[in-house]
Amino acid sequence: MKPVDFDDAATYEPDEGWRRVSLAGSDRFSFEWFEKPPGHSSPMHHHENEQVCLCLEGELTVASEDGESVTLERYDSVLLESDEPHKVENTGDERAVGLDVFAPGRSFDFWTDRDE
Repeated sequence: MKPVDFDDAATYEPDEGWRRVSLAGSDRFSFEWFEKPPGHSSPMHHHENEQVCLCLEGELTVASEDGESVTLERYDSVLLESDEPHKVENTGDERAVGLDVFAPGRSFDFWTDRDE
């Protein structure tokens, strides 16, 4: 058993106000808790990992490169396939909180080492 105390977990901020916290995981899967301020959007991106995005608070809109989008509210989720281009935006008026699950697991360097 490998517990992770939220307050002691590794955290980083890819953009101002967009905080991500690494929770329990391995090289097979990883969990990242995140919060986004109103109006914040990740850039369109893709990765080798399959991803489930679960909205815990607020409103998150997940959009694909082809213009398809889904708006997630509390406890709604979406599956993103490996290498599927997408972005996640807080389209609500309040802070949004979510949980991302990645398989295989990934490290923070996906965002910290990205080119602008």
